[in-house]
Amino acid sequence: MRTPAGTEDELVLAGALVVKNGWRELRTADPEVHELSELLRSLPIHEPAARALPSFRSPNSVSRKTTDFMTNHELYAGKATRCGKPTLLMIEAFTAHETEMLQAARAIEEGIGSGDFHRIAPQPDEVDEAGVTAIEGRLLVRRALARERDPKLRSLKIEQVRRRGGALQCEVCDFDFGRAYGDLVEGYIEVHHVTPLPVSGARETRLNDLACLCANCHRMCHRSRPGESWRTPALLREEMRKSVQTAVHYAASASAS
Repeated sequence: MRTPAGTEDELVLAGALVVKNGWRELRTADPEVHELSELLRSLPIHEPAARALPSFRSPNSVSRKTTDFMTNHELYAGKATRCGKPTLLMIEAFTAHETEMLQAARAIEEGIGSGDFHRIAPQPDEVDEAGVTAIEGRLLVRRALARERDPKLRSLKIEQVRRRGGALQCEVCDFDFGRAYGDLVEGYIEVHHVTPLPVSGARETRLNDLACLCANCHRMCHRSRPGESWRTPALLREEMRKSVQTAVHYAASASAS
């Protein structure tokens, strides 16, 4: 059995180690390398048979991964080591969104330390249609989806909206399920965490942390992009506005010509 490739969660933790070390590699004997090796071997991601391999996430392999991060960074003047696209994407994410990625690493560490991730079952949509998880890591996606699917939280959020006299419609695109489908969808809406999970951490979810969304906008909020997963409804609404403006501009240009 071959040692499995590193997942986003593992790359987040390795990348954070390199960034905190000033984008310098860490040698095999470094205590932080041994700590990360033990942490990676405990992650509830890979099969027990893989974790039992002597070479699985060994200090030597962890040190090698820190070398990949260092030598493939834009500021490194020497020859880059060969590494896969996931590592290159993670380097880009840490370069462009260092604060957010370090927060994601802390959230993963907290989830492991508290035992939170071991209690959450894998979620159906933690991997998208292209087989890719969010750059912040599958475990954070798993936690977010598990919270958002909590039927009690969803019911309480719907009750809050109705108590305030609001309609059950998408807070991004304003799609109104009742208007479109009538009684067929009584009480139907999806919820999304307004605050990204790496930022909010493991604290108890409050109703004001949730937004009511249609399925399409909910999926787009979770859609992976380096350092930008769990985008807020406000950010998605702004992206939609810009997209409409661009389409109108091209349409006007085409008709003028």
